[in-house]
Amino acid sequence: MEIEVCIRKRLVANGRRFDLAVDFASATRRLMLFGPSGSGKTLTLSALAGLMRPDSRFIRVDGRAFFDRAAGVNLPVRQRDIGLVFQDYALFPHLRVEENVAFGLYRGWPFRLNRESRRRVDAIMARLVVADFARGYPHELSGGQRQRVALARALVGEPQLLLLDEPFSALDCTLRDRLRRELQRIVGEFDVPTVLISHDPADLKLFGETVVCFDGGIATTAQPSVRSCAPFGLRTAECM
Repeated sequence: MEIEVCIRKRLVANGRRFDLAVDFASATRRLMLFGPSGSGKTLTLSALAGLMRPDSRFIRVDGRAFFDRAAGVNLPVRQRDIGLVFQDYALFPHLRVEENVAFGLYRGWPFRLNRESRRRVDAIMARLVVADFARGYPHELSGGQRQRVALARALVGEPQLLLLDEPFSALDCTLRDRLRRELQRIVGEFDVPTVLISHDPADLKLFGETVVCFDGGIATTAQPSVRSCAPFGLRTAECM
């Protein structure tokens, strides 16, 4: 899958200004947005997902324009065919696990699933080993279980692209390494192109086929073996 992101965004709040300037293209199936907190990674992921509208330029996925300011294109989230896992997983606390997983498949009110949607929910919960607590609530789950539920919700719609925002930051150190490898297995099993945000160099070895390094709102591409942005000669990806 080819992802092209060439965007500009200016944010102003409380007398402070932040300028985002992102220019990269990737044809690999594992893309990492890497850099310190506050450097623009989540803003870029939000633009890919359709949650933030850039000021200018474009975003294309496999040649399809998600956003193109010149052409007046800005696809809504539901038309981008993406699965998104938030940093804190953003599970609905008042819904049971199976309802959280099924949420994107519900149509109309009252919430009901047709037979095919019900089959997909049951199948994804079985594959991600969350079926045993389908009737439970998010607060009853461990960190690893909540992550798998969030992944099941993102994958049940069979998305074209999976977006992961700091998926390990909410976990303690002892759990983080195990869940890195579990996530690597799940992503590989479903074979879905993935964009992952991280500021942890330990994530690079497992997930960084292509790494986009962020610093102060500016993004450049680097090789996946880097351990930080600063010490390396990085080539800047140009707008296509």
